[in-house]
Amino acid sequence: MPKSVVGKVSHFFGKIGVAALSMSGALKIGDHIRFEHKDGSLVLEDTVRSMQINHKEVSSAGPGDDVAIKLNGSVHDGNIVYKVTE
Repeated sequence: MPKSVVGKVSHFFGKIGVAALSMSGALKIGDHIRFEHKDGSLVLEDTVRSMQINHKEVSSAGPGDDVAIKLNGSVHDGNIVYKVTE
């Protein structure tokens, strides 16, 4: 299962289950993502279902964007975000 780094968690809002990501790669709705600790251990795997930039829904994001993504679990500030491809 190949994966490529697409960003890093800058903040996690636990009450609403949203991660703020600083993007270094491209990501779009429907992509499978994986969050890992810096040591490579798995934190969470999920699929991008909704994405916002500046409180506006978007279908994709790229390098340099700060994006918010709703998740089905918890992640931690500093986790590395990977896009998983088949």
